[in-house]
Amino acid sequence: MIKDDVMHGGVHLPELVERLKMAVVNRGADYETALVGIKDVNRPGLQLAGYFDYFDERRLQVIGMAETKMLESMTSEQRSESFAKLFSYNIPALVVSRDLDIYPECLTMARKYQRTLLHTAETTVDFTTKVIELLTQLMAPTITRHGVLLDIYGEGVLITGDSGIGKSETAIELVKRGHRLVADDAVDIRRVSDQLIGKAPELIRHYIELRGIGVIDVQQLFGMSAVILEAQIDLVVHLEQWREDKFYDRFGLDEETVDILGVELPILTIPVMPGRNLAVIVEVAAMNNRHKKYGYNAAQKLAEELERHAQGM
Repeated sequence: MIKDDVMHGGVHLPELVERLKMAVVNRGADYETALVGIKDVNRPGLQLAGYFDYFDERRLQVIGMAETKMLESMTSEQRSESFAKLFSYNIPALVVSRDLDIYPECLTMARKYQRTLLHTAETTVDFTTKVIELLTQLMAPTITRHGVLLDIYGEGVLITGDSGIGKSETAIELVKRGHRLVADDAVDIRRVSDQLIGKAPELIRHYIELRGIGVIDVQQLFGMSAVILEAQIDLVVHLEQWREDKFYDRFGLDEETVDILGVELPILTIPVMPGRNLAVIVEVAAMNNRHKKYGYNAAQKLAEELERHAQGM
């Protein structure tokens, strides 16, 4: 089961206010529905001076010390005119940082144009950094994949395969071997920069369904050390029933990849048949993938040794 990619059109303003613990000085008419649609902020010094070319009103507007000092040099009438012009645009909100005093003209025009005015004690640099980081996370492209995600020796391994192939059973064995569960059955994956981050939907977080037993709570049974909220995905392991007519790579020289949200990840196809310990195989696959990232490829090294041996004969 694969959902279509979801690209967020923006983040609702109340969510930002809650997460960043901002004080609401004036609640705009569109406070509940306002969206911050750009993963950046704007310092509106130029706009307060009257320059609105190339102004993107979807950005959160932030006033710091520099803008405050500039406004200090203006008359009350000039400040009223500057804020009136700024609030005439459909901005999501104006934030005054550093616990700076809010000019009366600013509050008056915010009320007149029914715009949201916010206050924070954070320094301007710290606040803008936090806003950009939070918006980058919340607005990242996201999909949901059917599978199991675990952290194995620091490698995020996404196990996929048909229903009933043994993904959850493999996961519980890996948890018993000391590894950590991220998600079972459904994995929410978001792209942040060139990395894929996976986590469980909140409703089913820490739960695993085992046929014949039912649903178990991994955190309650095995403790907090057996779970982790999210993990970067480094490797995909696809489980499938053993097919006699299919050739399976025995040396590991053919490195296949899968595209998820535009990021290429290595993928291994593991055939399932009676007698194979899938947990051990997946564990070794994670260790081997880690070795490859650090520059050691056992299959390639063996091939080179065989070639030198053949040349020396």
